Amino acid sequence: MKKKYAAGFLAFVLAAATGITAMAATSHYNDSSVTGRSEAWQAWEAGWEGLAGDYTQVSIAPGEDETQIHLSWYSKKGEKAATPVVHFGTDREHMRTFRGVCGDVDPALTGGEAYEFNRVTVTGIKPGTTYSYTVEKNGVETKAERFYARETEETKILYVGDPQIGASKGQPQNGEKLKADSGAANTAARNDGFGWNRTLETAFAQTPDINFVISAGDQVNKTGKPKEEEYAAYLAPLALKQVPVATTIGNHDSLNADYAYHFYNPNPTQNGMTEAGGDYYYSYGDGLFIVLNTNNYNVAEHAKTLEEAVESDPDAVWRIVTIHQDIYGSGLDHSDTDGMILRTQLTPVFDRYDIDVVLQGHDHTYSRTKLLYGDGRVHSGYEFRLNEDGSDYDWEHAFNLADGSKIPLAPEEDDAEGRALLDSFQADNRCYTIEDTSGNTVVDPKGILYMTANSASGSKYYELIGTQQDYVANRSQNWLPSYSVIRMTDSRFRIDTYQILEDGQTEKIDDTFTIVKTAK
Repeated sequence: MKKKYAAGFLAFVLAAATGITAMAATSHYNDSSVTGRSEAWQAWEAGWEGLAGDYTQVSIAPGEDETQIHLSWYSKKGEKAATPVVHFGTDREHMRTFRGVCGDVDPALTGGEAYEFNRVTVTGIKPGTTYSYTVEKNGVETKAERFYARETEETKILYVGDPQIGASKGQPQNGEKLKADSGAANTAARNDGFGWNRTLETAFAQTPDINFVISAGDQVNKTGKPKEEEYAAYLAPLALKQVPVATTIGNHDSLNADYAYHFYNPNPTQNGMTEAGGDYYYSYGDGLFIVLNTNNYNVAEHAKTLEEAVESDPDAVWRIVTIHQDIYGSGLDHSDTDGMILRTQLTPVFDRYDIDVVLQGHDHTYSRTKLLYGDGRVHSGYEFRLNEDGSDYDWEHAFNLADGSKIPLAPEEDDAEGRALLDSFQADNRCYTIEDTSGNTVVDPKGILYMTANSASGSKYYELIGTQQDYVANRSQNWLPSYSVIRMTDSRFRIDTYQILEDGQTEKIDDTFTIVKTAK
């Protein structure tokens, strides 16, 4: 959903305050031909045609715990059969062979060409060890890549939001407008893929010993359409070949099976299913991580996932949920309308299962909440539904599950009934209690911390809502790609957030926030 608003003056003020060009601010995206500088951008541009046509990039997801990883990749379907085989070891002389499964990819998603997906689980990984690995594509081994199994006494996690490769479509670049056509003609994906790679390179240069990455959804942009060149650009960075990435199903990922072909997630459930897949969970170090597909609005199913996950690792110190829609965000496009669609239902469920932190995306702005828990009252439930042809969600209306009323999220000025429905919806979503804490270090809190990540690639940004909500502790929108680094031990959960300046340097956009647990 796109709201109409006048942003020119605000963008100019922000540009002056942060030293960014007015063009970069008013266009709400990052032009990689500018931020990339000539040499790096020219190399990326020269290699784009080959990359855009390579649908066989390997993805690495976490396994059930830090001793496992899950690998997935496409191979062309031809005279030679798919060979779902990974060779993995500390060096070429000590490689173990792991075999998996394969299956057909829907050719409607790959331009009519026949591909198969390959899935393999690697086990027996020892933290603190560097490995080499290759995969087989139709019997041919790829070149060896490094995989870093980091120590887990202090687990370091890179948390990012909405790479959304291809979302810069229609924006200017070198006298033309970026296009979202297919293959190499998707110049928006070319732009955003470069920005995504730049962010990962910057983050890993700053914190080289990251254990894994959490992406809060919308890896790609073309909702319900073929988009393999966008996935190719998303999976291309070297960092994603060296550590796992735990992806979340965003609304732009949700309506095709291509997400499920590319990402072999651990402990998959049948809860929260859409075409892309459903909820899943995994353990890592001192944390239990639960990933919910909130494009499915059946919260009873998500509660089943939480129950199953907690039973799988009841002694985990930290319980961390990732969802795409930011039920507690601060962006203009989503936070006061569709973003909070599941707030009344998920808040008490998260309380029930003692969740510590919820990592979100969707809003293309940054925010960190105060510590929140439910108000103990009964509220209505809400959901979105697909549009008439099923090609996307109907972002203009929410539906009340109790009485079936259809709520316009942007009613016309003369629509008094619609305005009243929206006001009632927003009032009902004041379903939270703000915990009384002070400072940026909290000890044994009752409430939950909700984070919303801005765009990691710079493909698209939104305005902040005019008035900062009472539940928000800090927020930011400087039209720059950003990321957070989480440091987790058996007693501390610490998060720092950075933005990347045009010259490639980084700066913090928020104070360090720390949760301390004293009970063992």
